[in-house]
Amino acid sequence: MLLSAPLMLVIIGLGSLLAQWLAWLLKIPAILPLLLLGVVLGPVTHVIQPDALFGDLLFPLVSISVAIILFEGALTLRVDEVRGLGGVVRNLVTIGMLVTFAVISLACWWLLGFEPELAALVGAVTVVTGPTVIAPLMRVVRPNAAINQVLRWEGIVIDPVGAIFTLLVFEFITLREHAESLTHLIWTLGETAAAGLILGSVFGYVLGVALRRVWIPAYLQNLGVLAVMLTAFGLSNALADESGMLTVTVMGIWLANMRDVDTTDILAFKEELSAILISALFIILAARLDIHALVEMGWPLIGLLLVVQFIARPLCIAVSTWRSSLHWRDRLLLCWISPRGIVAAAVSSLFALTLQRMNYPQADKLVTVVFAIIIGTVVLQSLTSRAIARALRVQQKTPRGVLIVGANSVARMLAKVLMKQDIPVRLTDSSWEYYRQARMDGIPAYYGNAWSEHAENFLDLSGVSQVLALSPNRHQNALAVYHFGHIFGREKVFAVRSGALKGARSQENSRFQRHEVLFNSDATYSKLSSLLAKGAVIKATQLNESFGWIDYLEKNSGVLPLFAVRENDTLVVLRDGNTPPVPCTLIALVQNEA
Repeated sequence: MLLSAPLMLVIIGLGSLLAQWLAWLLKIPAILPLLLLGVVLGPVTHVIQPDALFGDLLFPLVSISVAIILFEGALTLRVDEVRGLGGVVRNLVTIGMLVTFAVISLACWWLLGFEPELAALVGAVTVVTGPTVIAPLMRVVRPNAAINQVLRWEGIVIDPVGAIFTLLVFEFITLREHAESLTHLIWTLGETAAAGLILGSVFGYVLGVALRRVWIPAYLQNLGVLAVMLTAFGLSNALADESGMLTVTVMGIWLANMRDVDTTDILAFKEELSAILISALFIILAARLDIHALVEMGWPLIGLLLVVQFIARPLCIAVSTWRSSLHWRDRLLLCWISPRGIVAAAVSSLFALTLQRMNYPQADKLVTVVFAIIIGTVVLQSLTSRAIARALRVQQKTPRGVLIVGANSVARMLAKVLMKQDIPVRLTDSSWEYYRQARMDGIPAYYGNAWSEHAENFLDLSGVSQVLALSPNRHQNALAVYHFGHIFGREKVFAVRSGALKGARSQENSRFQRHEVLFNSDATYSKLSSLLAKGAVIKATQLNESFGWIDYLEKNSGVLPLFAVRENDTLVVLRDGNTPPVPCTLIALVQNEA
């Protein structure tokens, strides 16, 4: 029975929420529950029927959603960061990408019997991994620093680079259908590429100037960027067919690399938009999958998955790491981890719709094959990567690092003392001034909100064991506690008291108070800051059997114990009633030294 349109929209909305919640609860990439739920609601139960629901609006909806995804991905590509990448990462997103493309394309042509053009399109779409699937996997696997850096930066950079490459392959295929000769094809492809490059650069520059000179008021900035991006997309497609995707990608890269243009709020807006629009998009796309076509492909499709996992990726790593300093164990794990993500799913769906409108043979199989590769790689690698890393002995040792939310003077002084005790520390703050001062002091720091999607991709948590919320802003401390409490466990996340609350306490405040357990009950942020400003110091002292806690107190008055570092380098937070274990290195705030 066909449900009413409003009811199907409600189910899509609730399904999007459920899938995102499951991803958060199970700590897995969101794309997996979104796609699986879409399959259940679509081809399995036929609750959602996208073609009947949207009709002719389906193609524009998918097209606009993909444009937003590509634009956001391009906003993360900064040229100065690419220049600073190691040779392995550069090889992975250039020659390694081409090797992956060639192997998968040949496998599709040989195993599945695809036309060469369609096989090439599958190969191009599936070169992209993406940070949205890599970051959650890295937290679970916890590989050593070299592997972690390579995989993270590969996912970040290949997102926009692979998208541009895929767009060019698609343009070649579609324009070839209408080209009268090879010369005409090259000319038409050049026109399309020129339209994308020129319009993307012009719109990116003009929008950047508008943001820099505050021509758009702050409350309209996110809406203005979205409107200008969609305008560029529509105008480009009107001037040159299928050039809009390239235009928005170039526009995002241009905007991200302009001086004095802050894209932080734009990226934050995209996170909210993706949670609503893109989550629903993937349920809609998965609901259009043809399960019968998937089953009919049978063993050849399984053979393709084996080629992707055991031939394409190892060859890519072999070429990219040639003569590098990576150990053979590191290379083996790199050969195993390469899950496909959001860009592959969205772009393949859009291309399939376009090719179907052109009556291109086998176009309906494009999405089926790509989604099978996505689900196969994500599931297989999520279930096995941790065990393989452990067997290869390339996992990090038990994490003992500390993430401090806040880069203010208290956090910086505490970080310096912890770093002298060989405790890895990273600060995060959304204040550029505090972030800049932390970097000047030589303290690793992340600029932005630690609970944002951008931090999910760029903030490395693989070596973190504890989180300290040391911001003077109680609301920010609460957000950090709720976010990281789910990742590390509530017993590993602490917050400093921001001060006494006046009046009635809300339920949220009551829940948060249970986490405000850093140091003793009088150690509010304002008190710590005031004591340090008046000359108190944070110092480390060795305690042992001959010089214990009582002896330490006799030597020092006005002491606030903060941490104890055990002999095994474990950091213990000292709270009300806790005495330092002996032997240890005591880290305390001392007001008056005898």
